[in-house]
Amino acid sequence: MDVSVSPEGEKFELPKEEDYAREYERLRSIAKEEREKGREIVVVMGLGFVGAVMAAVVADTVDPGSGKPSKYVIGMQRPSPRSFWKIPLLNRGLSPVKAEDPEVAPMIERCVKDKKTLTATYTYDALKLADLLIVDVQCDFLKQELGNLRSGHADISALETSFKVIGEKIRPECLVLIETTVPPGTTEYVAYPLIKKGFKKRGIKEEPLIAHSFERVMPGREYVKSVRDFWRVCSGINEESTEKVTRFLSEVINVDQYPLTVLERPIESETCKIVENSYRATILAFLNEWSLFAETNGVDLIKVVNAIKMRPTHSNIIFPGPGIGGYCLPKDGGLGLWAYRHLLGFDNEIFRITPEAININDTRALHAAQLVRDAMRNMGRIVAASQITVLGASYREGVGDTRYSGSEIIVRKLTEMGAEVKAHDPYVEHWWELEKQDTYPAAGTSWKRFFRNQEHLSEFRMTHDLADALKDSDAIVFAVRHSEYLNLDPDEVVKMAGDRVAIVDCFGIFEDWKIERYFELGCEVKGLGRGHINRIKDRVRKRKLGEES
Repeated sequence: MDVSVSPEGEKFELPKEEDYAREYERLRSIAKEEREKGREIVVVMGLGFVGAVMAAVVADTVDPGSGKPSKYVIGMQRPSPRSFWKIPLLNRGLSPVKAEDPEVAPMIERCVKDKKTLTATYTYDALKLADLLIVDVQCDFLKQELGNLRSGHADISALETSFKVIGEKIRPECLVLIETTVPPGTTEYVAYPLIKKGFKKRGIKEEPLIAHSFERVMPGREYVKSVRDFWRVCSGINEESTEKVTRFLSEVINVDQYPLTVLERPIESETCKIVENSYRATILAFLNEWSLFAETNGVDLIKVVNAIKMRPTHSNIIFPGPGIGGYCLPKDGGLGLWAYRHLLGFDNEIFRITPEAININDTRALHAAQLVRDAMRNMGRIVAASQITVLGASYREGVGDTRYSGSEIIVRKLTEMGAEVKAHDPYVEHWWELEKQDTYPAAGTSWKRFFRNQEHLSEFRMTHDLADALKDSDAIVFAVRHSEYLNLDPDEVVKMAGDRVAIVDCFGIFEDWKIERYFELGCEVKGLGRGHINRIKDRVRKRKLGEES
């Protein structure tokens, strides 16, 4: 029996061939009934991190005049062993994605159980019923080497398959809204020809209606707001597509407070997402060299950055920590490089800053591992056979999203060097990149392939009690600025560890008095961009010498 297993371990039998006709009849009956109520049928293709919440936001939409629901949403997910479990869970009113935002779970439950404006399915035939189809199918950039973006490539195979199916299924009046972040040119040079070819096979002479409007989802406690209450950019391949996407987004998104920007061509909308994320990645990478400068010249870059931020024009300068992480910034610039060569057909190398910024960000965490090594050497210890605790597995504070986190590189590099690593994070139940490294995020794509000695990390489990995580540690890496770590007292940390430890601050977590106290307790302290630490160390050493004399 083929099954799909949820993250909680519940097993769901995959649908059999005879189930599909019955499932389509269920959906057809629902769509007929909902259209009679005057509701638009919206199908969301892909119930992942973005699609599941977008489906709920659309299903929660009401007509401003009557206050009644104006959309009925069918969430469609491919029935693979990896992801089929999302469908029965959502149909129970349970969110298939874990979110820190307290609005996500109640909204999904409300739309499924109370409003009855949301259901999920596994059959592609649902596309036949759509008045509007939102595509939230994954598009990834696969890196072949760590620190060499140019050797990687965009993986648009899932999108291409989806566009072929769409061309075979949808009605000609259905608008296809691509929400996925894609290589610039995808809507016009990939989606349009494939859907048009499907129309031609079916004898449909009308032009496909296709638009692009990228998501700006932000993990955390304002996840829903980043979908519903945030600025959007859109564009259609023709006038009718543009009119339809503008109308739809104006009904679903809070455009009164966050006006919609309509661009002339989809390639402009696609480029917009790539450029804004590449810009962000570049700003963060820029500070890496100054972080290294600070460490070797007695400068505390955290204080420098805070001083600069007082100037309004520079208020968005951010200390990068041990890499940037998240799903978008580490890869989106690569989609632009790939599109320029493979979709748009240019051979000349115009991109210098964008790929180098991503290379810097991808490898910054390696320096954090080196600081662990150096701190331990100063204590007469080595990394091999030592127990090292990493505090923070997610890519940023206040969230449980571990995708491409700098902490993963730290763990893998320390493991390669022979350390036994434990990790604690108040927001992370399972670190799938480690626990399922042979299959997650997909077979053969794990970062484990860039390091040696990684096989046993499949047995890795998060340590959920902080005291247990710190017990008997030889070194502690403060990798994420979770609020739970900001107020930790040095005396308490050393007490939980059981002895003096090597301490590494990756994110400007410690105030100077804490650094000083760690030295007083016999610990060794290092920090990314914190070159002033040696001054504090000297001050403590001189004070101790004075006391001894």
